[in-house]
Formats: sequence, C-alpha cells, structure tokens
Amino acid sequence: MNKAELIEAVQKAMGKEATKRSAEDAVNNVLEAIAGGIKKTKKVQLIGFGTFTVKKRAARMGRNPKTGESMKIAASKSVGFKASSSLKAGL
Repeated sequence: MNKAELIEAVQKAMGKEATKRSAEDAVNNVLEAIAGGIKKTKKVQLIGFGTFTVKKRAARMGRNPKTGESMKIAASKSVGFKASSSLKAGL
C-alpha cells in the first residue's frame, strides 16, 4: 500500500461525506504528528499498533563496492519500528 492507497482507504473509512482532500489532510496530519513526536521524545508508542524509535548506528568501516577500497562510514540515526504483539498476531 502506498500513500495514495492509504488516503483512499481513510476516505472510505470516514464515510461518504468525506472528501479526498479531508482524508489526505488527516493522513498528512497523523504522519506529521508521528514525525514530530519522534524528533521531540525519540519514541512514539501506538498501543495495538507498534512503537517508532530512534536508532543510533555507530561509525564503522565499509568497502566501496566499485573500487574495493576501505572507507569510513559516519555514525547516523534512523527510525525503527517494532510491531505490537496484537498486530503481529493479525498477520
């Protein structure tokens, strides 16, 4: 499912009076709230769905696949998601 398909699903769930624009606004607001929560508290927990957390990756040595020479890969941060047990059970 991509974002456009998610917007259509939200529009259907909101009922016949909902417009595609209102569904798109709802999806965008939820995504912005999750992103803002991750930036602010480093963790967003949605009971029954899962938890988004900031994960830190240490600096490490890697290899350039084109030339084969070693190179240093800088430390970075990424977002991880851990599904809740109820979500996993429904798969």
